[in-house]
Amino acid sequence: MAIEPSAPASPGFPDTPCVPAGDWQALHQAVATCQRCALAKTRRNVVIGRGNPKARLLIIGEAPGEQEDLQGQPFVGKAGQLLENMLAAAGINSEQEVYICNVIKCRPPGNRNPAADEIAHCQDYLRWQIDTLQPHLIVALGRFAAHTLLQSQVAISSLRRQVHQAHGVPLLVTFHPAYLLRSPAEKAKAWQDWCQVRSLLASSN
Repeated sequence: MAIEPSAPASPGFPDTPCVPAGDWQALHQAVATCQRCALAKTRRNVVIGRGNPKARLLIIGEAPGEQEDLQGQPFVGKAGQLLENMLAAAGINSEQEVYICNVIKCRPPGNRNPAADEIAHCQDYLRWQIDTLQPHLIVALGRFAAHTLLQSQVAISSLRRQVHQAHGVPLLVTFHPAYLLRSPAEKAKAWQDWCQVRSLLASSN
């Protein structure tokens, strides 16, 4: 998917109820009834996230795809299977150590790139997740998530292998697993990234 310009942080929307800090049920209810943008008219299910709400590692992708929209869970297709395999190979327990979500919570029709206003309307949901999880580390999967979180258009080749900061949390950038399915030759580089993830998690114990 092509990269759209990064969206500014959401200024807040008075028509949306405030989600109490730490209340995951309230977050789910707020997102499930969200009507902030046109994606509410085309989605089947909202895709909020999955994993341990006390996870040390937060993995953020870009947007739900077709299978995610059908099942209401992120990374449940082939890309999700590859992600789980990479986590297991790196010795990271996805059930205990990981929470996974996307920049936006509804599938754009035809898996197109999210529009800037769609990103903006979802920004505070993502920020709520980051603030509530207080992870030790964030991993941004692919250019879209990296550019949104870092407010940067720098190429992913330059963003990899560096420890960035997003919302006060260390952040690493790696390839989206969907890209790796199309470009398997890049898996060796992705393995380097996940080894770095494992190392940083170990040092944060």
